[in-house]
Amino acid sequence: MSKIKYKIALLGGRGFVGQEIIKIIDKHNFFDLSVIYSSSKAGKKINSYHKNPELRYSDLNENLQLDDIDIVICALPNGEASKFVDKIEKIDNSIVIIDISSDYRFDNNWFYSIPEINNISSGIKRISNPGCYATASQLSIAPIKDIINSKVSCVGISGYSGAGTSPSDKNNLKIINESILPYSLSNHTHEKEIKKYCYSKVSFSPHVADFFRGILITSHFSLSEKLNVNEIIKIYDDFYKNNKLIKIQKEPPIIKDVINTNYAIIGGHSISDDGKDLVTCCVIDNLLKGAASQCIQNLNVTFGFEESLSLEDTFN
Repeated sequence: MSKIKYKIALLGGRGFVGQEIIKIIDKHNFFDLSVIYSSSKAGKKINSYHKNPELRYSDLNENLQLDDIDIVICALPNGEASKFVDKIEKIDNSIVIIDISSDYRFDNNWFYSIPEINNISSGIKRISNPGCYATASQLSIAPIKDIINSKVSCVGISGYSGAGTSPSDKNNLKIINESILPYSLSNHTHEKEIKKYCYSKVSFSPHVADFFRGILITSHFSLSEKLNVNEIIKIYDDFYKNNKLIKIQKEPPIIKDVINTNYAIIGGHSISDDGKDLVTCCVIDNLLKGAASQCIQNLNVTFGFEESLSLEDTFN
């Protein structure tokens, strides 16, 4: 680390994830926000960023101001980040860019990273942040993927914040009120992520429900060897023993235990009578471990800091 502080430009400060990024960086000892772009809020003060009370949103439609910027975080809707990456690279190709959308998740020139699984290292310049469902699913699969002998089924339920701020059936409270809405039941982008980066034989079925934030993934596996619950827990414990933001437990995790935290909880391990079929559950906050805090995790490692720096103080 050659610098004490690293300056960040945030593209997309208005959305749910952008707002969470602002709050995390406000508490970070080594990352500072120099400019936050949001066309719809241009000129307005940023009340959640206390390091610089005078900082105001800048207009994304104007020229990017990236003087002395070390990092650009793209927290834009899918399809938007790619419009700006070329501009950033022409201004300064040495800037580290991390994209939270799906735009670069299948681009081999970008490093796709769940830090607990993909072993991101310092010095990476182009980082693609995984999807929220894909994160929780892969955290469930990775520890045991070498002893899975069939197709994996992952069923996901998310709060409606996962649909973003643009109006749709998935965040229309008149449609999902006291209900659960299945959608994209095949070929979901996050299914493709899981297949590419973790385990190729998987089916994923997402659902959105009448709560704001959080994700539950329930995964079904057939195993190549007979194991009991304690042996399964030990496998998960050993795999994540050096990762401070993963908690393994015997009891089924519930979404409210991770709301407004940067942690994933994996538990509820249930084994069939013959010891060959396993069901396990993973919960995360989709806006944090599923997006904003995972972004900061990746940047922490890229710049040589402890992975969980500024992320551990939210867990009760």
